[in-house]
Amino acid sequence: MKKVFMIIAAMCMTSVMAFAQKTIRVSTDKTDLVMQVSPKGRLYQVYLGDKLKNPADYQNLKWDVYAASDGAVCQRGHEVYATSGAEDFFEPAVAVTHADGNMTTYLYYKSSEEKAINGGTETIITLQDKVYPLTVKLHYAAYPKENVIKAWSEISHKEKAPVTLWRYSSTMLYFKANKYFVTNYHSDWAKEGQPETCQLTAGKKIVDTKLGTRAAMQEEPFFELGFDEPAKENEGKVMLGTIGWPGNFRFTFEVDNVGALRVIPAINPYASDYKLKAGETFTTPEFIFAMSDNGMGEASRNLHNWARQYQVNMGMEDRLTLLNNWENTGFDFNQQSLAELMKDAKDLGVDMFLLDDGWFANKYPRKDDHAGLGDWEATKSKLPEGIPGLVRDAKKAGVKFGIWIEPEMVNPKSELFEKHPDWVIMQPKRDTYYYRNQLVLDISNPKVQDYVFGIVDRIMTENPDVAYFKWDCNSVITNIYSPYHKENQGNFYIDHVRGIYKVLTRIHNKYPKLPMMLCSGGGGRMDYEMLKYFTEFWCSDDTDPFERIYIQWSLSKFFPAKTMGSHVTNWNKNTSVKFRTDVCSSCKLGFDIDLKSLSKDDYKFVQNAVKNYDSMKPMILEGDQYRLVSPYEGNHCAINYVSKDKQRAVLFAYDLHPRYKEPVMNVKMQGLDADKVYTIKETNLMPGKESDLECNGKQYSGDYLMKVGLNVFSQTDGTSHVLVLE
Repeated sequence: MKKVFMIIAAMCMTSVMAFAQKTIRVSTDKTDLVMQVSPKGRLYQVYLGDKLKNPADYQNLKWDVYAASDGAVCQRGHEVYATSGAEDFFEPAVAVTHADGNMTTYLYYKSSEEKAINGGTETIITLQDKVYPLTVKLHYAAYPKENVIKAWSEISHKEKAPVTLWRYSSTMLYFKANKYFVTNYHSDWAKEGQPETCQLTAGKKIVDTKLGTRAAMQEEPFFELGFDEPAKENEGKVMLGTIGWPGNFRFTFEVDNVGALRVIPAINPYASDYKLKAGETFTTPEFIFAMSDNGMGEASRNLHNWARQYQVNMGMEDRLTLLNNWENTGFDFNQQSLAELMKDAKDLGVDMFLLDDGWFANKYPRKDDHAGLGDWEATKSKLPEGIPGLVRDAKKAGVKFGIWIEPEMVNPKSELFEKHPDWVIMQPKRDTYYYRNQLVLDISNPKVQDYVFGIVDRIMTENPDVAYFKWDCNSVITNIYSPYHKENQGNFYIDHVRGIYKVLTRIHNKYPKLPMMLCSGGGGRMDYEMLKYFTEFWCSDDTDPFERIYIQWSLSKFFPAKTMGSHVTNWNKNTSVKFRTDVCSSCKLGFDIDLKSLSKDDYKFVQNAVKNYDSMKPMILEGDQYRLVSPYEGNHCAINYVSKDKQRAVLFAYDLHPRYKEPVMNVKMQGLDADKVYTIKETNLMPGKESDLECNGKQYSGDYLMKVGLNVFSQTDGTSHVLVLE
């Protein structure tokens, strides 16, 4: 009997192995991506959707066979990584001009493997051309609990001479529905995260950028898909997608001849025919996506949980509150005035003082934005004791010290430019165009990489107590010519971004616990590859609280609050300090304001608000976020955060511009424990003012709060309420 059992077990194992050779499954707890090898050895996507419970059902999935125009049956379908010059007539995932000039590639399945990674499983599929020694490895990292998948590819070859890549996608995904709707986000300076929704019909929609750096200045590197209807917050099938690439990116959405939607996230091939040498590997950016049958809210929370645990630098650690000097002083400061601001930071109750632009350069002192970039030495006339004196003064005041840098840029009026004009991206035979009076360093050049790394390394070596960097990038790439690449300009855009990664990797390896803010003329850089090195990003230079509500609403779909810096400033002084502070408290709180200009009550309020924020931080930075009332759908906005154990929650409610005698509805909270009883307490109240909310101090069941809700809106512009639930 035992022998028979062993024979049967062996037969079953053989059957499973044979099946596994033809079908590859990338799975989370709720999503399946299934691929199948055809009899001719090509790899096709046969399913992407809700996870199938019965393993036997995978045998019923088949790759599509389409008839050619002459009636013959040819091998065409939804190829996992479609190539140029083959049977597929649509946008390819990869396109190669081989060393002999041939522009056709066919990829055949060779092998696949799985390996455990932190939080999930990585599947690696190897494809090869049978005629040319070209290999593509497809990577899929699946995080089961968070229902998030990352996909990227690696392209290599062993041809006798370099090949030219002119398409190089991170992945290629196919969807089947009756209708498709995409929401992409466009932007400009102080106008980040502007949503635009349209239905996808036959043909292509392309969302891309060609700015080199500051990718999000015009188009943001993320989108949402709605199937059969536009994506909704709490219902319907949706996908959120984002690419980890701060340079030129391109999303292609193409509805094909059988009504399927093809989604191709990639580096933009614009001006980037990439010459790849034999033995080198071209690695594409990571494309991250999350699917949900319950709307964007669930997909967002999954992305947030995944990002904090597995992607964002120090994603599970605390964040520093801070006082920045920029909106207060601009370039006009000295060592003594900064020492006074450090005392203000301590009195305010924040963790850190952050010194912004204007502290550096001596031959061409940084008095405005026309000079000094590139010369990262403290200006002696302003700061006679340099950074060491500032660190000492911060310690004396009892706060940490952080500093602003813009290490990728240079002003023509600088010592660096005089010494190394060959390090600068600049046309050799044309008039130079200056964007913001500056130029971009050619970080594809290893010497420039050493220099940029050295800026941070020197400051940290000389001042190991510097606790934070604000890393800015204000210029797009203009005058596009790389002195380093000379005759091989097609590689420049891509190698420039990779050069930035090399610098950041060196910094992170040497200073793994150094918090850094990612800034780029506001929110010009927001992506999950950069967030491997940065703890947070600056959402926008627009700190008008009304506008910030819209910006933060959009960005929260893709990024957790912990990564979104939000500072109280004097933008729109017609609004109260309370309203401005309440808006910023829903993200990572900071201040950039002249505290001495505040009234006695306003100053006492912000001091108390910092204390309140410290107590709410675990919910806001670690908890689950629920977007309740959209500012895009009315004159109010509400969001709430719930702790993982559902013991505590915080509700933020904002009145934007209500109409005269406008009826207001209750806000129904989400994510609470229906069986728990919560006590409501309004916080962030002005000194001497008591809450005017009927619910304050009362107790409600989670069930009531989610089904009936609370009356927290008013009919007054710029009113806000912050409620803590225990």
